[in-house]
Amino acid sequence: MASLEPMKITGYTDEDFQNKFSGDPYAFMINPDTIKMQKSIEYNEQQAPATSSASQKYKSTPSDKLTFEMVIDCTGVVDSKRIDMNKEITALETIIYTYNGKIHRPNFVKIQWGQNITFNGVLESIDVSYTLFKPDGSPLRAKISLSFSQYISPKTVTMQDAPESPDLTHIVTVSEGMSLPQLCLQTWNDDSLYIQVAEFNGLNKFRNLNGISKLIFPPVNTAN
Repeated sequence: MASLEPMKITGYTDEDFQNKFSGDPYAFMINPDTIKMQKSIEYNEQQAPATSSASQKYKSTPSDKLTFEMVIDCTGVVDSKRIDMNKEITALETIIYTYNGKIHRPNFVKIQWGQNITFNGVLESIDVSYTLFKPDGSPLRAKISLSFSQYISPKTVTMQDAPESPDLTHIVTVSEGMSLPQLCLQTWNDDSLYIQVAEFNGLNKFRNLNGISKLIFPPVNTAN
């Protein structure tokens, strides 16, 4: 009979999850009974004139959330070699919570369980409740509530958001001979937005862009 594979948390020192934090991943003593994955979408409510109810305009998609509870049992019943509660808590916190001076922030973390659960994120909160003690007050068992927020690097977010979207800010290199309408067509597939770009950059010319190397293409209102 195959042994039960433990959930593991691995620390990383880069936002692309390529460079592992020194030391071994933290392996759970007891796997969670329940894992909660939360996805959400945020909207701005807008009510048009002469309408009876508001419509919802897309605002953003927040990061996915992963929450669960884990148990650390240092009675020796679960694992006779892991009976030091302070050592267990320190090992866990070093990976997910403690400030890492080399990267000037806590580690990025990857939570893995089997082949189907892999979550790249950062810790949002950790709550520790001690539930069993030795006669001298030393804790033997702890219930830990963990909440993680998915982390995606800014580079990946830009790729996923489709850079041609007029809802995003772009820095556009001006090619020789290109007019502002042509640049709008190239960037957004819409040459009618050049007036808004010109106003944002303080331009009084649309055709001859000589002497200009880069322009900021701000989020624009496609209805105008």
